[in-house]
Amino acid sequence: MGPESVFVSESVTPGHPDKLCDLIADAVVEAVLRQDPMAAAEVECAVASGIVFLAARLAARAAVDMPAIAREVAAEAGYAEPGPGGFDARRCSILTSLTELPEEERAEEDPLADEHVNAFGFACDDTPELMPMPILLAHRVARAFDAARAAGRLGALSPDAKVQVAVVYRDGRPLRIGAVTLICGGEEAARAALPGLLRAEVLGPALAGAPLGLDSATVLAVNPGGVARGGGPATHPGLTGRKPGIDSYGEFSRQPQAALSGKDPGRIDRLAAYAARWAAKNLVAAGLAARCEVHLCYAPGRAEPASLRVHGYGTARLPEAELAERLLRAADFRPGALLRRMDLRGRAAAAPGGFLRALAVYGHVGRSDLDLPWEATELAAALRG
Repeated sequence: MGPESVFVSESVTPGHPDKLCDLIADAVVEAVLRQDPMAAAEVECAVASGIVFLAARLAARAAVDMPAIAREVAAEAGYAEPGPGGFDARRCSILTSLTELPEEERAEEDPLADEHVNAFGFACDDTPELMPMPILLAHRVARAFDAARAAGRLGALSPDAKVQVAVVYRDGRPLRIGAVTLICGGEEAARAALPGLLRAEVLGPALAGAPLGLDSATVLAVNPGGVARGGGPATHPGLTGRKPGIDSYGEFSRQPQAALSGKDPGRIDRLAAYAARWAAKNLVAAGLAARCEVHLCYAPGRAEPASLRVHGYGTARLPEAELAERLLRAADFRPGALLRRMDLRGRAAAAPGGFLRALAVYGHVGRSDLDLPWEATELAAALRG
């Protein structure tokens, strides 16, 4: 191979069935935490044609209307009435299963890890957000597409769409956008006019101010596999936690082993994923590596991580073991300390419009539109020594 390579990442809109499930699950968790910030909550959601299934395990001093929450979220995602997506938030059947856990399973102030967990955080200096270029651009285009569709500027399209962005790299650095692919459903007339509308109504706004833009060689493909069906749960089912690459780094690095959505922020697998991103981002922000992955491992019954390792992909300016030691000196990675420093339970309980729910679509990391504590770079000065 020559010095050029291509990497592709994808994002999906809120109406994609898997993301709809993530949104519903996190909205239920957040509703529980508003009533009981120390609740332990785990919520799974599945959707298919005309049906939503919710299963919740709660140790909480709270009572929430899960069907009402599911209908509200589905309506906001674009299914307020029957349309090209063929799914109706008002008329769909909703089945729930609730398991009430004992009171003593509510969260503790200083929790221990309750299982073995590998968590990976990644950062690189390709973008101002210190995120890989392909996933950053895919999220921007998906968000712009959904905004234009909701405003009626793209004709009658389903809320369910997938965006893929291919970035060409030269010598390991992003060079240009090679292709943008959109897969969506809707009325035939709307789809026929879509390529021209996409350039004007979606790609222009999405890439304004972005690190890379379109050029004369960029390929725009709309439904390259043929005419898409209507989309949404009426076309293909969805399930919580099926999009870990979209939630994290676009498959550019190792990704979470478990779903990030559908559980309270005290769950070690969710919390550790955020902590690892925080650690990796601060190392890159400190100028100690151009590309960095942090691996955190937690063991049952322990508060301190069993190990913390740094991989600098050949870009580290100090030995990787020294970078790991600096992280451990600069920050407390015990779950209780992380929860307090990031105030995750307080944010989930009090944020107007929803804190966890906002994370369920367009990524849990690298979000410049949200004030996320794991995106702060307050450790950078201490890490430089």
